This record gives sequence, C-alpha cells and structure tokens, in this order.
Amino acid sequence: MDIVVRNEEKKDYHRVEEITREAFSYAGRIERGGIGSPYEHWMVNELRKRDGIKELSLVAEADGQLVGHIICSKASIETPDGRIIHVLNFGPISVLPKYQRLGVGKALIYSMIDKAKSRDYGAIMFFGRPEYYPQFGFIEAAEYGVTDCNGENYSAFMAMELIKGYLADVKGGKYYESDIYDDSKNREAVKEFDKAFR
Repeated sequence: MDIVVRNEEKKDYHRVEEITREAFSYAGRIERGGIGSPYEHWMVNELRKRDGIKELSLVAEADGQLVGHIICSKASIETPDGRIIHVLNFGPISVLPKYQRLGVGKALIYSMIDKAKSRDYGAIMFFGRPEYYPQFGFIEAAEYGVTDCNGENYSAFMAMELIKGYLADVKGGKYYESDIYDDSKNREAVKEFDKAFR
C-alpha cells in the first residue's frame, strides 16, 4: 500500500475531524470497554484556530482517500530561573481503524519529525504510550529533568531533541501545553461541536 503524507489543506478539515472522531471512538470502545471518547476531533478544530502549527498539520492518503492525520502545537518549558523554552507538542494523531497497523501512523510521525527538524524546531514533548514511541527516538522527559506543569513525571511524558543540546539546560523546568488538552475545562464545548457529527 502506498502512503502519501502531505500538508493538510482547508478542504480536508471536516474529513480530518471525521477521521479523528472515528479513530478515537474506536480506540475508546477497545480500550475502555465500550465507552467511546469523541473529544479529539474538537481538539483538532480548536488547534487550527489557536495553538496549532499549520505547516505541521499533516494528512496521510492511501487508496485514493484520506486515512490519517497528525498535528503539532505550541508548548513551552518554564525553567526555575524564569526562562521560557519553546517546544512542540504533538497530537492527536489519528488513523482510520481499517488502516491501523499498516504503517500510516509511522509515516505521519516520521514525516512530522522530518518537517519539524527542517524548520529548526528544537524539541518535541508530549504525553503518549511509552511502549510505542521510543521506536521513533522519544525518551522519558524525566531524562532531561523536566516535569509536567504539576511537577510530576511518569513514563508517558516523553521528549525528543530535534537540535542536539536544545534541552541541555532545562533541569527543573515545567512543561505547559495548550489548555485545549484539559477535557475538564472543555466538555460543554465538545458536546456542542459533536452535534455536527451525528
């Protein structure tokens, strides 16, 4: 199967949101015993308006159709001495259930990393599955001495330097991402947005 990764275009927006909703509803049924989680499609829509980075919003095509999407957004580390170090966050990444485990997600991630490097972004940090992402070069953020915004660390909090030494002087820093990732603050907006997908 040939997979083509390209920049997302405006004409792709609604279909990308449908793919994201389907992918995460499917994941919710599998991982949470039948409870879907249609929230990430709203996140994609909001990131385009706020903290998303247009040149790092990518789609994957296969068999003549859109089958996946990945988006990056602005995030930062605040160091103990008050410096702000800009980094990328990525996610959600979504692949239609029928195309999962066929290399689409990997193609999206590798393309995103390559594009981010070519645009001189210094590092990527995000929360994801620690059993999956090390294959791309991600390590636990704790190895750089960075915690989440609450001062906590765990294996799902991951990082990658895109510029060697970019995270060398951030020990004790706290990571901050867009507030759209806080579902407790956005539930009503998500419910309203989701009405267009029924």
